[in-house]
Amino acid sequence: MPELPAADYPADVRERLDRDAREIITRYPGSRSALLPLLHLVQSEEGHVTRTGVRFCAETLGLTTAEVTAVATFYTMYRRRPSGDYQVGVCTNTLCAVMGGDAIFDDLKEHLGLGNGETTADGKVTLEHIECNAACDYAPVVMVNWEFFDNQTPESARALVDDLLAGREVRPTRGAPLCTYRETSRILAGFPDERAGAVEATGGAGQASLAGLRLHRGETPARVVGQRGNPPQNEAGLYDTPGTPSPADHPSSHDAPERTAESGPDHPADPVADHATEEGR
Repeated sequence: MPELPAADYPADVRERLDRDAREIITRYPGSRSALLPLLHLVQSEEGHVTRTGVRFCAETLGLTTAEVTAVATFYTMYRRRPSGDYQVGVCTNTLCAVMGGDAIFDDLKEHLGLGNGETTADGKVTLEHIECNAACDYAPVVMVNWEFFDNQTPESARALVDDLLAGREVRPTRGAPLCTYRETSRILAGFPDERAGAVEATGGAGQASLAGLRLHRGETPARVVGQRGNPPQNEAGLYDTPGTPSPADHPSSHDAPERTAESGPDHPADPVADHATEEGR
């Protein structure tokens, strides 16, 4: 059975989207380069990328609907079906998982009665597991509409979703104030976030990441790992961060690398010298 054509937007919505689309397209040397922000734009209208939105992007940029659909289905930030006002994503990549991300995700599934990608009956919260969002120094991380909630536990994550469901104010650990997924999509389309406090908000790297930068610059002495049988030289408190112990209490943290010969004196790491010795025999 042939597929029915997608309906068009109401005239006032189409006029507004046309105006916004023209503004977006002028930022790029070629119009088709504007496809990603245009997909965010149509997503901000209905909360997900509909067939109407796909057709709008195709007509506006002179593409086929197949070309637009190929992009919309490739990137996970574009939703293809209705979802919640708040996308609650739990990172389950390696570091977040071992730090408790898997436990948080399982706990939220039970607490909300949802599976991965499912939405609460009131349409407020969609739960999903997400890939790494480059916040490993704050693991385990939960994101809501791509804003960071760091160093989470099952208890704090449950409280977070309960606040979202109850309509209480929720503030990310860092970054801009939280807004709905539609509002987030419009911001990602490239339009200014004019909400109070949004411009001043910043994220920033965690102290664990900055410790490596300080070591590289020589601003902080490297911690030397002890030889076999000898305790490591700990500098208690030097690398403390909220929620993580000092190396004195957690010796595997921030270990400086050793030369192989020093870590295994019975197995020298210089094959050239060893070869020369063999030839001289």
